[in-house]
Amino acid sequence: MTEPEFPRAAPAHTVLADANVLYSRGLRDYLLYTATLRVITVNWSGAILDDVAKHMVANIAGFTAQRAHYLVAKMTEAFPVAAVEPGPEEYDLLEGCPLPDEDDREVIAAAVAAGADLICTNNTAHFPQSVLAGIGLEAITPDRLFSRLFAVREDAMLQVHAMSVQRFPGATHATTIAALRRAQAPHTAALVASLTGAAADD
Repeated sequence: MTEPEFPRAAPAHTVLADANVLYSRGLRDYLLYTATLRVITVNWSGAILDDVAKHMVANIAGFTAQRAHYLVAKMTEAFPVAAVEPGPEEYDLLEGCPLPDEDDREVIAAAVAAGADLICTNNTAHFPQSVLAGIGLEAITPDRLFSRLFAVREDAMLQVHAMSVQRFPGATHATTIAALRRAQAPHTAALVASLTGAAADD
């Protein structure tokens, strides 16, 4: 298979990926292929990857710890500089800031360590803008992120979709669009369906 020609424009955003985005195969593929094409820069922490692996093993039938380890290893191999580990200085910025879920303090600290401008998460309510605004961050759902990127980098994002179809055995345009809808990305699914002329196979 011929690899797509990478766009030459600088990445539009530096994105810290939350565990709930990397957990979903459809969202994970879209996000990572978007980074592969340098539309964005993607980052995560070791704690985020551990959380992804833990929940996959717990919630996906037949998904073993060995498979989780393999997935994390392949992601690390593909994006060797994606991992960041927040230090005391990042946590100090958040001292005294109340959060709905204290576990998300590490996610915000990791985003600061990465120099990110976006936290991509399906739990945006866990990341109050009153806290994020002061440190130059925005929490955004994958659906909003992908829709925003389609608006400015349509050709590249269509390549992302094509890669998602071509690199998953048995996938079609329709099944990939349906997977996006199931993963809480209905606006992205509708955009892709409109641009490709494919209807979702639910």
